[in-house]
Amino acid sequence: MYMYMYMYIYKCIYIVLSCPPRRTTSFLSLIARGGKKPKRRKKKRVLQLVFCFLFFKKMETQKEMMLVEMETCSDEKRVCSSGKKRAPLFGWPWENISNFKYLLFGPLLAELIYSRIYEKKHSEYSWCLHILILSSLRGLVHQLWSSHNNMLFLNRNHRLSEKAIGFDQIDKEWHWDNFIILEASVASILSLINPSVTNLPIWKTSGIISCVIFHIGLSEPLYYWLHRLLHSPYFFQHYHWLHHSSTVNHPFTAGHATFLEHLLLCVIMGVPILGSTLIGHGSVIMIYGYVLVFDFLRCMGHSNIEVVPHHIFETVPMLKYLIYTPTYHFLHHREMKTNFCLFMPLFDVFGKTMNEISWDLHRDISSNEGKKAKAPEFVFLVHVVDVMSSMHVPFVFRSCSSLPYATNIIFFLHWPVAFMVMLIMWAKSKTFLLSFCHLRGRLLQSWVVPRFGFMYFLPSAKDGINRQIEAAILKADRIGVKVLSLAALNKNEALNGGGKLFVMKHPDLKVRVVHGNTLTAAVILNEIPQDVEEVFLTGATSKLGRAIAIYLARRKVRVLMLTQSTERFISIRKEIPLDNRNLLIQVTKYQAAKQCKTWILGKWTTPNEQNWAPPGTHFHQFVVPPVFEFRRDCTYSKLAAMKLPVDVEGLGVCEYTMERGVVHACHAGGIVHLLEGWTHHEVGAIEVDRIDLVWEAALRHGFKPV
Repeated sequence: MYMYMYMYIYKCIYIVLSCPPRRTTSFLSLIARGGKKPKRRKKKRVLQLVFCFLFFKKMETQKEMMLVEMETCSDEKRVCSSGKKRAPLFGWPWENISNFKYLLFGPLLAELIYSRIYEKKHSEYSWCLHILILSSLRGLVHQLWSSHNNMLFLNRNHRLSEKAIGFDQIDKEWHWDNFIILEASVASILSLINPSVTNLPIWKTSGIISCVIFHIGLSEPLYYWLHRLLHSPYFFQHYHWLHHSSTVNHPFTAGHATFLEHLLLCVIMGVPILGSTLIGHGSVIMIYGYVLVFDFLRCMGHSNIEVVPHHIFETVPMLKYLIYTPTYHFLHHREMKTNFCLFMPLFDVFGKTMNEISWDLHRDISSNEGKKAKAPEFVFLVHVVDVMSSMHVPFVFRSCSSLPYATNIIFFLHWPVAFMVMLIMWAKSKTFLLSFCHLRGRLLQSWVVPRFGFMYFLPSAKDGINRQIEAAILKADRIGVKVLSLAALNKNEALNGGGKLFVMKHPDLKVRVVHGNTLTAAVILNEIPQDVEEVFLTGATSKLGRAIAIYLARRKVRVLMLTQSTERFISIRKEIPLDNRNLLIQVTKYQAAKQCKTWILGKWTTPNEQNWAPPGTHFHQFVVPPVFEFRRDCTYSKLAAMKLPVDVEGLGVCEYTMERGVVHACHAGGIVHLLEGWTHHEVGAIEVDRIDLVWEAALRHGFKPV
């Protein structure tokens, strides 16, 4: 009650302040003097304006407090609102067959093929074709909205919730498309019961009009009251809690509900279509149009991105009662006691359930007033590996990116598109935001340098890649990033000296640039059993190879270093004490390791070269991409990696081939650098004396070896 009164006064004050000075003064003076004509005094006018300013600020503060309260408290309510799963019609009939559910489209496809082969009349099987096409288009609508929702580089300033979607929510919403199968089945049954509904004209204007009338007159109020019923204690605890269990709104959240709820939604969506058809005004375009617009608006409402510009409602105020926005439905998911409408807030006005801050919040988000994307404290700067893996990102297929990368038939089908995108990125693009998560209140992001792995080996591309990396570092420094970690080839020694080039060029950088390889070396070294007396090391004079060789020699381990450069070998050998120098041995051929059962691979090794290892050999590796696991009589380690602490929040993307919650060791090394508050740059050669220190710090912060 008080909030409504405050909002009313707030709007009055806003109108008063927007009036010309003379008129404002007169109006306020009349209020202060009970309607008597005021004396025009400058002092009075100043006091009145000060009063209005203070009242305005108070209202703004109240609104902000209300939003903060919703952001912090509603999640607790949502967590507590877990309900029952054994209610009638809660689960889906085909939930136990997982992805085999798509075989339910088989009879439709079989009927279509059979009818074409035996040359039946088109009208006898066209309904099968239409159902299959419409189902595919509905899936496409949801997929396009999902892609847009996950394009953080385009819409991060218009996000409604600052939280990221984690693996838990992705798994919950995995079968978001169950309703498409349900409604395709219902449509098939209706077509068989009453074949006359399939003989419809392509277009009929009266059908569009009648469909809109049925929707406004029946579907909207029916949904509104059913939705309010679903929020009653019994139905919420038994059914609707599942839909509200999603932490962050996403277009797929629209389909995440129980079997009963989608049966009801099927009725609501079917009323305009069947009603228009039964009175003789149905058409094919009407059905396609209504179903796709229905899905489009459902996806829009459940998007975490505000896409409706506020100036539309300022130009045509009535529109705010005819169409909802993502912000409008976002408030429903936050409070769960307001904004129950399907698409038209008009029914919330009639039911007195409209959230009073809906349009103020919408204006603030859509106009980007006072809302800037929060600067991360940590950035992991990656690059694209190849064309196929470039599709392993959330804005292409969310489900695929939530699993470790593997070759997928879906990727093969989209390869030509990905190849064209690669050419465009090569010609004109800049570093962009890919994903983010939170760890102990700190925002961690992954940025992508728009260059593919093979480009790093083109001499002509070297300067362009370094410019991209340098621009990313300067941007991070400008916005207040504390640590930027270089990934994979972005820290290539031949490219930029492991990041040393940028630190020397910009000595006043506030952001700490790190390559994270100290922890990578620590992970590899801690995988090697303590009783090992001899190892074979390839890539021996690289940054990592040097550190591993020196550390092992200090540990009294004999190291066979495969290198053709005697000069670099001697340089490394000089870095260890005289007593241990004889433990480093230069070799130039793989045959020299035919008796050694511990291989550490720092460069690509072919199957023929692996054949020189004796049976029972274990291959450790720090080469990207990993070598083929060719030997059946040997074992292979994955790339050096660590499992993130258990309190990481919003992690919903797998890092290349890593398992869920696992990141490359250099990535973990950068995060440790941040958590420890170290102020030095970790670039150039690895400090061998810090390997144990970094390892212990990682374990202390909750990182675990894989």
